[in-house]
Amino acid sequence: MQLKWMRITLVLVGMAALVNAVAYAETDVAASLYGAFAGTTTSNNVSQSPSNSAGGLLEVRHISKPWIGYEGTYSYNRANQVYKPLVSSTVCLPTGFCGGPTSYAVSANAHEVTGDWIASVKVTNFRPFALAGGGLLFNQPVSGQSNTTSATKPVFVYGAGVDWTLLPHIGLRFQYRGNLYKAPNLTKLYTSTNVFTHTAEPMLGAFFRF
Repeated sequence: MQLKWMRITLVLVGMAALVNAVAYAETDVAASLYGAFAGTTTSNNVSQSPSNSAGGLLEVRHISKPWIGYEGTYSYNRANQVYKPLVSSTVCLPTGFCGGPTSYAVSANAHEVTGDWIASVKVTNFRPFALAGGGLLFNQPVSGQSNTTSATKPVFVYGAGVDWTLLPHIGLRFQYRGNLYKAPNLTKLYTSTNVFTHTAEPMLGAFFRF
């Protein structure tokens, strides 16, 4: 009889834990607009300057426990690069011009796919969160340019923000995301700096929670 009651107790505890987990589980989809801001890097006798630009982010996020969750993201922004040699030797461009150090601009797009861990806590209508994860950054020159090549780089992502629920299933998402990756080599004329660089992305978006 005692063993029977122990089994019943374990089943009830398990069911209570399952119900509790389901009650805390949240899934949402979100879309955000952001600015991408990156600084100049210098190495290998080359100065590499990415342009600042605007972009968009799509997220699918699931909070499976009161504190922990995960998400998958896709983002896109323009990622033009300007390469300039720092040496004083003569440089000849495909146009036939030869002279001193000459900058070379590459128009490009950046596509990023990541998977991130989320730590969050719900306080009334607000849910502050922090995130960390990684993925791949695909840098693709715009077609029609000579002496260019695509580059794929691993990227580490971190960030923090807050969700503000306005209606039962709809709210605003304010967040900052930082990307750490190696500078891409998009031109065959010069090498990249090949050093780690950082892109800051402040964001504003909206989410729909199921």
